Amino acid sequence: MSQLFDESVLIEIAHLICGDDSPLLYRKGYEIAGFLRRAKWEDVPDPDGTPRHQWTLGLLRERQEEGEGDALKAVLRLADRREYVGQPREYNAMVGRLNEVLALEGWRIGYAEGQPLLVPAEVDAEEPVRMPKVELQVSVSQVINDPALASAVQTRLDEARTCYENGAYTAAVIMLGSLLEGVLVHVAQVRAVAQTLRRRPEDMGLKDLVDLAHNNGWIEHDAKLASELVRHYRNLVHPAAERRTGHGPNRDTVDMCWPVVNATLNDLAATASAAPARPTPSVPSASGTNRPTPAAVARPRRPSGPADGSPSRSRTAAGPARPTTNPG
Repeated sequence: MSQLFDESVLIEIAHLICGDDSPLLYRKGYEIAGFLRRAKWEDVPDPDGTPRHQWTLGLLRERQEEGEGDALKAVLRLADRREYVGQPREYNAMVGRLNEVLALEGWRIGYAEGQPLLVPAEVDAEEPVRMPKVELQVSVSQVINDPALASAVQTRLDEARTCYENGAYTAAVIMLGSLLEGVLVHVAQVRAVAQTLRRRPEDMGLKDLVDLAHNNGWIEHDAKLASELVRHYRNLVHPAAERRTGHGPNRDTVDMCWPVVNATLNDLAATASAAPARPTPSVPSASGTNRPTPAAVARPRRPSGPADGSPSRSRTAAGPARPTTNPG
């Protein structure tokens, strides 16, 4: 199988091979060359002193231009358990990050007889990471029972809408990611969970929070899978991340991310009554109350109309709708 990857995806693959970001497996220059040889690359040159990422990316570009299919071989080797013997933390981190990147091309890592392979991302929509256009059918207060926090979340939702309407798409996506993470932190603090948490909710990353919500039945599988797109673009809060990817969010990006947040909020509201509460707060603040943190937006489960009082829309009630309407 030959797979051509977009330039921005190649840039990220090169970063994953180098493993600069903890807890990914860090590879020195000579270790990268060894990795590529284990990936069944032929005639791998020795490092020549060029910075590791630049050298790796150059090789990926060159092999892809030559039609060798070596970029795919490198991707599959990144997901090969044999690269991480005795290092489950690094393996799990790599597969999670790799799937985020591959989702942008409509793929994910699957396994057959223990060996990694590329398979289509498992979502209903034809474009794997694009959620159906959905409306926010609940109010923030139906998800968050802390009035102060609910107010902070609603403010951020309003600000995300303002950013979108004025073309500040990077800011809008970062705001949506902040909302999503804040809501999930709150839900994990107040609802009982089926497993013992190794970390406090506020110390967990967005991916772990999404996994926790899905594993406890608070959100559905499509919201879990598509949330990786929001997480990817939320990370562009760091300018260096945008420089590495060579791509910044645009209107289409927000159009894809907003329904994911809508879907998550709708799911969380729909499961609120069935989810048992924690007997005691998991992380009380110094004053004994939870500190407001940002939260998010999601897909309709029950028809109740837009929560913010704006007219209903055929696409996203709280978010983008074009070309005939503005995000409300």
